[in-house]
Amino acid sequence: MGKLKIIFGRFKDISLARLRNTIKNVRRQKNVPGLCILLDMAFCYLKYGVGYFDYYNFGFINIGPAKRSTYMTMLENNMLVLRLDDQEKRKLFEDKIEFLKTFGDYLGREWLDLREAGKDGFISFVSRHPVFFAKCPGGFGGLEVRKIKTDADTDLAGLFGELNVAGMWCIEEPIVQHSEMNRLCPDSVNTIRMTTVIKDGQPHLMYALVRIGAGGKEVDNVSSGGYHANLDENGVISGYAHHEKSFSLVEKHHLTGTVFHGFQIPMFPEARDMVMRAAMVVPEVRYVGWDVAISESGPVLVEGNTLPGYDMCQNYGQTQPDRIGIKPKFKELLGDEFPG
Repeated sequence: MGKLKIIFGRFKDISLARLRNTIKNVRRQKNVPGLCILLDMAFCYLKYGVGYFDYYNFGFINIGPAKRSTYMTMLENNMLVLRLDDQEKRKLFEDKIEFLKTFGDYLGREWLDLREAGKDGFISFVSRHPVFFAKCPGGFGGLEVRKIKTDADTDLAGLFGELNVAGMWCIEEPIVQHSEMNRLCPDSVNTIRMTTVIKDGQPHLMYALVRIGAGGKEVDNVSSGGYHANLDENGVISGYAHHEKSFSLVEKHHLTGTVFHGFQIPMFPEARDMVMRAAMVVPEVRYVGWDVAISESGPVLVEGNTLPGYDMCQNYGQTQPDRIGIKPKFKELLGDEFPG
């Protein structure tokens, strides 16, 4: 009854304007009457727990019942988080400063907490790193992040006060990205999302994808209009990339011209080995989406997400050509621990 209560409870959160717009977008995938789409959306919501946006994102209009059942839903993903993760230990990931303290061996960069460093510590840090990132410890999705460039004329004492007032206490040295990753987009650090699950004391890599900046911004988040593409077991982009701004599949980056399909992520085996080790630092949090950057000297952790994305890796364009979601892989590993 708990699952049904959650499903029916979400009806009150439906935005009719967004629903209408989503139906219009679905019709671009397949030109069928809007009423038919709406009825199928309602059916999929009740049978699979798939909301109308995921219906569009997963391309359900073009997928039959057998394959629809292979897609992990938001509800199942959230239930996995509750089932697999110690909720108190999750705080070590959700506060950026706590994360940096916990995973210091995997960062490859200098950082400080303004609250502990004080003005003198901050000025000393800036003398070594005149360009740095300032973040709110609880920020999410690339929000509440500033890239700051200082010079001899910068009022560092005033900047220290400004950042403190804004709550931007997390200060980090920039990551110098591997030259091969710059071919994708040099304006942002293009990160690898590698999601792990611990089962019987052993970490398992469930999927990996790369997020690529759109250009002109310091972050790679798809919420900022960037791209994402699935990676195969060797760290090679296995198809077209999905462009969030246009919600379309694209062959190459619109600014750099780099072709996505077949692009090899450098040092991918090293990145995979690193997240396997990192996963065991806090084994009570068994389900984590790691964001990894590839620097010239090797992979480094950017952050760990205790609400790993279930949607990007199942985007309609990313599951071609077989149209199979990620649920079977999770169910095979977790067995009775998988919700259902």
